[in-house]
Amino acid sequence: MKKTDLEKNKGLKINSSSNRFGTPGRFGRDAGAPMQRREQRKLDQALGLVPFAVKLNGDLVKQVQALAQERKTGLNEVVAELLKKGLES
Repeated sequence: MKKTDLEKNKGLKINSSSNRFGTPGRFGRDAGAPMQRREQRKLDQALGLVPFAVKLNGDLVKQVQALAQERKTGLNEVVAELLKKGLES
């Protein structure tokens, strides 16, 4: 065998041994994130929820966030309640 063939075989051994251990944990952990989003989207659709993007003034957003913290609820619930009250009046 030629020296180049020996070096090529060494390289193949190194590559095959490094591939045998699988993917590192950080890639495996991050790979599950999109599935959770899909599941959440399906749950939201089953509840009849629709994504609704709005651009608001920063001060107004801070007030809504403070209100949500006071009530210990999520932003979605507070915004939905405020919209219902606004549309009723």
